[in-house]
Amino acid sequence: MHTPQIIILIGSASDLPFAHRIEDFMKENRLPIKCEYRIDSAHRNPEKLLQDLKNYENSEDIVFITVAGVSDALSGVVAGYTSKPVIACPPDIKEHKWAKFFSSAFMPKGVPVAFVVEPENAALAAARILALSSNSLAKAVGKLRDASKEAVIKADRELKEKKKFELEREHLERIEHELHGQHDETETEE
Repeated sequence: MHTPQIIILIGSASDLPFAHRIEDFMKENRLPIKCEYRIDSAHRNPEKLLQDLKNYENSEDIVFITVAGVSDALSGVVAGYTSKPVIACPPDIKEHKWAKFFSSAFMPKGVPVAFVVEPENAALAAARILALSSNSLAKAVGKLRDASKEAVIKADRELKEKKKFELEREHLERIEHELHGQHDETETEE
């Protein structure tokens, strides 16, 4: 049996802290998936990228997550070359907004790239893909989903247990805080 793997291809070393959130998610949720990091560039060294992809092509149970900034050619080249699933998780979506979405998600037919903004969701999407061929991983992913469902039920139960006056007090405190925060900003601007 092969160990499921996520191959995290990053465009530069500066993207590593963002990319580490993928592996952190796996560890925090005890998902038995190995994460491997590679620095690759579709622009600066396409030969290295293609060689790295070739080395993984015969591997079983892997998903690629690409973490690349600016134009994100990395995701499209990876998806165009490999037969494995590719998830783009851009570290600079907040800076580039819709332009980033278009550069990462709009691929030609036959070049599928899934686009996921948060590294934790990219990790979970990869885990769900890998769980399709692993019963033990499917059970671990199922437990994670069940824990999320339980959290909603618990929060709802706690809300129901609160007295009406407590809810009203919290609401008034929130409004007062918002008004006070705006008042402070107005004074600062003057």
